[in-house]
Amino acid sequence: MTHSLTAPSPGSSLRSAAMRFWRDPDNRSVLVGIAAVLLVHLFLFAFAPYLLRTDEVHASAKDKLAARQFNIEIAPDAFIPLPKPPPPNKYVEANPNAPDIVPDKTNNFSSKNQVLAQEKPQLDQHNDKPKLEGKKDIESNQTVSGQLTKPMESVPVVPSVATPSKTMTAPKQAQDPLAGFEKLKEGNDGIGSNMGKVPDVAKPMPDKVDGAKNAPIVEGANSMEPSVDPKKPRARPVLEQEHTRPAVFEENNFGTSNIGPVAYSAKWSSYGAYLHKMMEAIQIQWDRILLDSRTEPPAGTYVTVKFTMDSKGKITEIIDVESTSSEQGKQSCISAITMTAPYGDWTDDMIAVLGNSQELTFRFYYE
Repeated sequence: MTHSLTAPSPGSSLRSAAMRFWRDPDNRSVLVGIAAVLLVHLFLFAFAPYLLRTDEVHASAKDKLAARQFNIEIAPDAFIPLPKPPPPNKYVEANPNAPDIVPDKTNNFSSKNQVLAQEKPQLDQHNDKPKLEGKKDIESNQTVSGQLTKPMESVPVVPSVATPSKTMTAPKQAQDPLAGFEKLKEGNDGIGSNMGKVPDVAKPMPDKVDGAKNAPIVEGANSMEPSVDPKKPRARPVLEQEHTRPAVFEENNFGTSNIGPVAYSAKWSSYGAYLHKMMEAIQIQWDRILLDSRTEPPAGTYVTVKFTMDSKGKITEIIDVESTSSEQGKQSCISAITMTAPYGDWTDDMIAVLGNSQELTFRFYYE
């Protein structure tokens, strides 16, 4: 007799092991605990965001918020950047004698308002520059020449002392008495009359006085004329010049029909007033440098200096220097610009138009 054993299938073996594990009370309690922990964590993961909220949300408030609608209309040009004002195109030096009139249209700016004009108008002429006699191969924006610094006295001023004066008595005025009234005379033949002729200097005077016809009206008037000392002559009179820079004019044969002081059309701007003071300071410093050097650069030459200036009025860089003059003439121009800096802070509208720095070009002429 033979006996054979058949191996159990994997499924039946697993079920048998599970049944034996579940019949043990300790193992069963461990399985129940693990299942409970898993269920609790799944519940907290799903409902914790709603259970831990601190604000109260009412259904009615939600309904109101859901029902309310907002309509927003945006203007077409709301987000279109406004165009910046055009930067100043050309600076011209104002004529201090020109009246303050705002021009209708111009690309020029200056330290004051003025309108294009000239002393002798040209009919049927409407140019943008006044007629001036000057040089052909230069660029100039000046219409009047003056002097900023007081000229040096060639002769020392003598202190004023009381000088004797001579008194001149005015001549007497010629006076004639009035001719009187009409005289009537009766006669056998009728009535006659006699009219007296009124003299040129007739006055109600009793007697005639001989004298000059054009004498002063005030009787006894004296004229005080200081006596002249040949050893101490009077100071030579000096004509007052305009408070403006010396000018080198650019020739222009065609002007305008407007009559008045020679001037360009220009509008006032803070940038124009700033440049006006800046150029005056550079001109005074340039004259001092040339006066101290006691030598003159070659006549008919020029120096062009290109530089940048920041919003604090400081010269940040000398970009380029073009010169037909000597080395002394070149360095004098550069020093005149750098030694007078800084020129002061820019205004807010200058910064809005020019930014934080600006490139400038100055040209100096030696005559």
